[in-house]
Amino acid sequence: MMPGVMNITANLARLNERVARACGRCGRSPSEVTVVAVTKTVPVPEIRAAFSAGIRQFGENRVQEAETKFGRLTDLRKEITWHMVGRLQMNKARKAVEMFDTIQSVDSARLAEVLNRRAGERLPIFLEVNVSGEATKGGFEPHDVAKAVKIINTLPNLKLRGLMTIAPIVSEPGEARPYFRRLRQLRDDLGLKELSMGMTDDFEAAIEEGATIIRIGRAIFGERT
Repeated sequence: MMPGVMNITANLARLNERVARACGRCGRSPSEVTVVAVTKTVPVPEIRAAFSAGIRQFGENRVQEAETKFGRLTDLRKEITWHMVGRLQMNKARKAVEMFDTIQSVDSARLAEVLNRRAGERLPIFLEVNVSGEATKGGFEPHDVAKAVKIINTLPNLKLRGLMTIAPIVSEPGEARPYFRRLRQLRDDLGLKELSMGMTDDFEAAIEEGATIIRIGRAIFGERT
């Protein structure tokens, strides 16, 4: 058995403890926070190990990599919810709709319109918001989100679940808190439900600021190779 497979159950136990403590600090229940295990570069045996350890929500960053893995996980397809969490190119929209249950990285109204044309039923999506204003990150500018929501609410094959963001890399997790707080305030202003924010280095601050979904890679699977 691969060392990574052996460690996943223990890693998940530690992660769940940290989630519970973060929820306790802000008066929330751990049941309010969904862990999406991000499997970028993670081999199929480790994905299966995470499934065996109880994970049912998984995220992939690239359509092409996901396509290769999904072909080896067909027996689990009905039990796993797959999230697209990486930047999605227009020319991969059709495949993404066929492969994923949720698209978390809708970063333009045009992409939403393309997904709407490709989706055969109401596809759950999140709008990615660039709350930090970093040029290297995709996503809507915060002041453009309300307009995008109005457009997306007219698209019959999409179901807008909430907002997603990637906080900037900071030296201390608490320094990401203002970005999470801003996304939560924007979510509240728009009357949406879900907040996908927080990764391995900052998920505790994200939970304390209201995250309903955290996207975790290294804390489950270890360092990427």
